[in-house]
Amino acid sequence: MPLYDYQAKDPAQSCDLCREGFSQLQSMKDDALKVCPQCGATVQRLVSMVGIATPKTNSELKNLGFTKLVKRDTGVYENVTRTGNEARYMEAGKADTVPDLKRKISD
Repeated sequence: MPLYDYQAKDPAQSCDLCREGFSQLQSMKDDALKVCPQCGATVQRLVSMVGIATPKTNSELKNLGFTKLVKRDTGVYENVTRTGNEARYMEAGKADTVPDLKRKISD
């Protein structure tokens, strides 16, 4: 179910909840709220930014600086986005197989 944002139409005649704005989990079939559930003041539904996730390929993740590890066996992960001299497989207990994250991460 989507999360809708609401805010008071007239902040002078509202409570802290609707003056600052609140979110309400509602079915898409439900009508928009007309009044604040706390104080009864008139509210309006706000237009919110929509989050859209698109899948990234391994090469896109690599180009963005991400590391993707895929489990291959117990304690064994394949680094499918390895760069430079990084090991292809990361194995538990072997520090030299861990991806070089310090080189990829910066402030």
